[in-house]
Amino acid sequence: MSGQEGTQTSHVKVATASLIGTAIEWYDFFLYGTAAALIFNKLYFPTFDPMVGTLLAFATYALGFVARPLGGLVFGHYGDKIGRKTMLYLTLLIMGSATAIIGILPTYESLGVWAALLLIACRLIQGFGLGGEWGGAVLMAVEHAPENRRGFYGSWPQLGAPLGLVLGTLVFSIVSALMSDAQFLAWGWRLPFLFSIVLVVVGLWIRFTIAESPEFQKIKDEKQEVKMPIIDAIRLHPGNILLAMGARFAENGFFYIYATFTLAYATQALGMNRQDILNGVLIAAAIETFTIPAFGALSDITGRRPVYIGGAIFSALMSFPLFMLLGTKSPQMAWIAIVLGLAVGHAAMYGPQASFLSELFGTKVRYSGVSLGYNLASIFAGALSPLIATWLMTEFKPATWPISVYMIILAVITVVSVYFAVETRQRATPASPTPQTGKLQTAH
Repeated sequence: MSGQEGTQTSHVKVATASLIGTAIEWYDFFLYGTAAALIFNKLYFPTFDPMVGTLLAFATYALGFVARPLGGLVFGHYGDKIGRKTMLYLTLLIMGSATAIIGILPTYESLGVWAALLLIACRLIQGFGLGGEWGGAVLMAVEHAPENRRGFYGSWPQLGAPLGLVLGTLVFSIVSALMSDAQFLAWGWRLPFLFSIVLVVVGLWIRFTIAESPEFQKIKDEKQEVKMPIIDAIRLHPGNILLAMGARFAENGFFYIYATFTLAYATQALGMNRQDILNGVLIAAAIETFTIPAFGALSDITGRRPVYIGGAIFSALMSFPLFMLLGTKSPQMAWIAIVLGLAVGHAAMYGPQASFLSELFGTKVRYSGVSLGYNLASIFAGALSPLIATWLMTEFKPATWPISVYMIILAVITVVSVYFAVETRQRATPASPTPQTGKLQTAH
């Protein structure tokens, strides 16, 4: 095998391993979101009005996002000091353990308020693990990739999100379809969570087979690691951390509105069949596994910013049609809305995101900088979007325009942030921002 062929095999193998690992992590994380939308209000908050119970369930869901920056700080710090690969073992193990424990948790009926507190603790542990997962996985893929294909190969671990959503929704749908509502509520919902044990074992084995990032390995071999990566990332790159956060508002917020809030809205406000909406999310996420790498590859040709901004604008334009299509109560119309929102709008942002955000930071503090910007945005976007949308639905029902306006605000924040970031596609070497402005300059 030639050196070029060996390199090709290496970065394809690493990208594939990153993809499989992130799919398992997102399966664990999304499983909770599906359960929060459909059953946790009944099992852990049964003394409240159904809509209030749903709000409380989404609040516990949001806590997972609150814990993510802490995970990003811890794993980012050690990922820049010890290595990307070691951190990926730990994050997968932490996430999988917390998810499996949810599968055996007692409910409110047998343990009262302590059941809800234990659920919250598991959710916090999930968020902590996922906070360190994303940065390590995308950096392994991006730092192994050829410079002119970073957008494409960087999009591979991004596929973990829709694949995890497909897997989680599919398992939930199968279990739900094979038993009565009473059986599903009594014990069937636990099976998808316990299935995580099998996935984690597979994921750990796959990650054991890949090599450390060559860019980080070079720094380690030359003993150039910085003592406090997270401090240096904040000190040197404040502008790009903020821009990375802003870039995620529409991508992150819209995703969770489509993937979780629409389940609650369609079933509770519109009285639609639960399985119909689950199928819509399943179809959209399946299609997105093709559109994400397509948009990632497109960003290698046209640049990261045009593709990203286009996705944000499209998402804003879909904010009113989403509820118009759902309002028909037709499963097919609902599927069209969800597919357009996820497989086009979200995918156009999520595809180039890994390479775009990674290229904003120098190698020595890249894990810390990327994790910090990525996970801080999750608190204000992904964590709050289902909660805010549910509150707006409750407060203004039957009107949905306030939710659409909220979605447009998220899109505007992203468009402005990406517009003020500097294009990174043609950087021949890793880029590093100037300390004062966060603008990029070529690293020499």
